[in-house]
Amino acid sequence: MYYVNREQISIRLAVIPDIAEALTTLAKSWNGSLLQGLSQERALHLAVETVTDVGSYLIDGFIMRDASSYEDIIEIIAGENVFPEPLKVTLLELVRLRRPLVQDYYEWTREALHPLTQVLPETLSAFKSAVEAYLLQELGEERPS
Repeated sequence: MYYVNREQISIRLAVIPDIAEALTTLAKSWNGSLLQGLSQERALHLAVETVTDVGSYLIDGFIMRDASSYEDIIEIIAGENVFPEPLKVTLLELVRLRRPLVQDYYEWTREALHPLTQVLPETLSAFKSAVEAYLLQELGEERPS
């Protein structure tokens, strides 16, 4: 029997539409300003943390093998068919941004629109839907608390 913390997964999945909307807005109105650059950094960082947090909850809840890195989180849940294979490439590219965003932020080029900013809204939405479908498939309907 699995203990999957659906509440925490749901809380994190619920922020995806806001992150996707922010990234879409930035991509459409990009002018390279400092404010937009910092906003893009934060939106990308939130996307990384959301995806890896959800992945970690899935790994722990379904007793999948332990992850050794952020990339490994994506590899493990992809291997368990949590989301369709085409999402894997973009999600791996996303989690590889964690170090530049969190540790090497002083080197980040804030004036440039990052290529993922334009593709992530769709990817994040697909990730959210896939995780929700996976949970329903594996656990059935969510039971009220």
